[in-house]
This record gives sequence, C-alpha cells and structure tokens, in this order.
Amino acid sequence: MSRKNAWILISILMIMVLTLTACKPAGTVEEPVAEEPVAEEPAVEETEVQEVTEAPVAEAEPLTVGLLLVGPANDAGWSQAHFDSMAYVQEKLPGTELLYLENVYTGSTAHTQTPAELAADMAAKGAKVVIFNSDDQKDNAIKFAQENPDVYVIHASGDSAWKEGKNYVDLPNLKNIMGRMEYGKMIAGCAAALTTQTGKIGFLGPLINDETRRFAASSYLGAKYCWTEYLGKDPADLEFKVTWIGFWFNIPGVTLDPTQVSDDFFNTGYDVIISSIDTTEALTEAKKFAADGKQVWAVPYDYEGACEGANDVCLGVEYFNWGPSYVAALKSIQDGTWESSFELVGPDWADINNPDTSMIGFNKGGALSADNAAKIDQFISELGAGLNLWTGPINLQDGSTYLADGEVATDLQVWYLPQLLEGMEGQSE
Repeated sequence: MSRKNAWILISILMIMVLTLTACKPAGTVEEPVAEEPVAEEPAVEETEVQEVTEAPVAEAEPLTVGLLLVGPANDAGWSQAHFDSMAYVQEKLPGTELLYLENVYTGSTAHTQTPAELAADMAAKGAKVVIFNSDDQKDNAIKFAQENPDVYVIHASGDSAWKEGKNYVDLPNLKNIMGRMEYGKMIAGCAAALTTQTGKIGFLGPLINDETRRFAASSYLGAKYCWTEYLGKDPADLEFKVTWIGFWFNIPGVTLDPTQVSDDFFNTGYDVIISSIDTTEALTEAKKFAADGKQVWAVPYDYEGACEGANDVCLGVEYFNWGPSYVAALKSIQDGTWESSFELVGPDWADINNPDTSMIGFNKGGALSADNAAKIDQFISELGAGLNLWTGPINLQDGSTYLADGEVATDLQVWYLPQLLEGMEGQSE
C-alpha cells in the first residue's frame, strides 16, 4: 500500500471513532475499574499536652513570739497552761520561735523593768507578736500596743478590744483572747456538790475583780444546780464560802497564804475546795489532810495536768487550752487577715477535751466516784444542749434583782458581774 493510501485509511478510522463517541447517550458514566481494598490506617487522635504548673505557694514567714508569764512556767496552773500551749503552736506552725519571761507582774522583784518595757526588749530581739498573759498586765499591754503599732499584741483575759465593753481602746494591733471558763467553773461546782459530805464548799479565790466574781458565781451556780437537780437537796442546806487571798498566787507578806486559807477551810468543816488561784495549794493541802485520815477533796484550776501527784483527792480540773486560738491568731498575722477583736472561746461540746478544737476542758480526777463521773457527763451534755444557768431569777448578794425570772444574762452582764450572788458567802468588793 502506498503511503498516500495508508493516510486515507487512518483518517477514515479516526472519523468513525469520533462518530461513535459523539453518539453515546447523555448521562452515561463509565464504570470505574475495581481496585483491591486497601486497609485504612487507624486515625491517630492528636492530643495537645498542656503542662500544668501550679502557682508557687509562698511559705508563711515564721514568727518570733514573745510571751510574758505572770508566774513561773511550771506552776501547774495558769502560766504553765500558756507556756505549754507554745509547744502546740510550734508543732502547728513550724519555725515559730519563742521568747519568754516568767514572774512578770506589778511589784515583781524578778524584773527591774515594767511589762511594757520587757515587751519592747522582746520586740527589739525580733518578736513580731507579744502575748501578755495576765489581767495584771492590762495597762502595760495597752501602753506597749500604743507605742509599738507595728507589733501585734495579744492580751489574754482582757477586754480592751471589746467595742461593746466598758474598757474599749481603739488599737488595730491589739486582740483579746479569753476562754468561757464560766462553763468549766460550773462543772467544777457540780463535781464539788456531788461529792461533799458536809454540804460545805470552799472557794479559794485570788483578788477581787470582774473575772473572779463571775468565776466564783459560776462555780456556785453549777454546785447549786447539781445539789438540787441531781441530789434532790434543799439549796438552803448548801454552804458556799469564798475567801480571797489578794493576788493570783501567794506573795509572802503581800497576800494571804493560800496554804493557811486551805487549812482553815478543812479545819472548819469545808470538805471540798474549788481553787481559782494560779497554783495548787488547795490540792496539796487536801492530800496532806487525807493522809491524816480526813475525808477531803479539791478541784484545782487552769492546767490540764494539775491533778498529777494528788489524784486520789482530786475531783477533776477545769482547764484552758490556749493552743488552737494562738495558732489561729498567728496564722492571721502571716496571711494578712489579722483584725483587732475580742474573742470569747467556749468548749467544743462534742468533745470538751479535744486538744485541737476545745478551749475549755475538764479532766476528771481519781477521787471522782464512777456514779458522780456519770453525772458529770450528764451535766456536760446538758450544758452542750443549751442549759444556761445564767438565767433568772437570780439575785445579787445584797438581795437586789440581777436577772428577772426567765431573763438570760448577756455576755456583758456576766463579764461585769458587780457582786457575788445571793446564797454565797464572801466579799464582793
């Protein structure tokens, strides 16, 4: 075939292919060529990893605490309760440092400086907070707080920071902390009334002021309640006598001797002494009289371990647990939430001896019978459930009405009790 004829044949074939393609029906889709299925790789979910970084918590700066004790640190009473609380503070607030001085009171021969001057020395040594632990130090606590506004001041038992009180002083760096020991004294009075065989209870008191009057009266109210309600006896048959020695503890040549006062009680038919001084002479004398065959008992005060050494004549001890309140106050300094305040802290009625929650406790003594111990538990339960012995009718010692029938005393009325109560023997002023 010639080249010319070949090109003619190829041209005819191309025209035929184009004609056939152009004639295919509209919408026809060519079938795809089947392929072997390919297994898909599982999808990998990408997770954004965020690094969580907690904000650093700044450690609280440890504090140096100055503690001015009115008595010895080992008095088995008021001062030791404060001193031992500092071990609790140091456990809960590691790094806390303590500076302390003993026998800091007006007229003390142990120091040539006033309590305010001693506190200033502590501040110069780095104390950021100073605790004045006695009513006797009240004026010095105020003076120091006024002169040292950058130092925090805690005054135990005072009322200078109570805005509604009679002695308020506007000092932002001053705080008062006190326990509602009225409850503890009621329990002490109850234990005494349940135990006495003569119906004669002696109250060994320190000096006369608002605090001591209300504590003596609270003891009487507790004794009277348990005498009448638990024993079913006539309140007229209960004798309750108060003798004041003149200070919180014995100062030879200045106060009455608490040993002699205790002996006088026991020698005149008073077979239970409720102590409200800072030291344990009443318990010591009870042990001595018991050794001579006398049936006598005592209730010491302030310190949870006060019965030790004379447990066989100890009915129990109402005590202060300062640690938790001091920890809270120091934490408020560290975190910047400190406020001047008047704090009256009561028992934890769920467990009055809980060292972490209860300001006021009562440890039963070995001389308290099992039956009377059960009654004490009942009495504590009643108080926790709302029993308020500061409810009228109650008259003052001179016969005047203090609380009308059904009237419940306010904190102010109890705190500033002007006299002992009707039914009590002893000086009110």
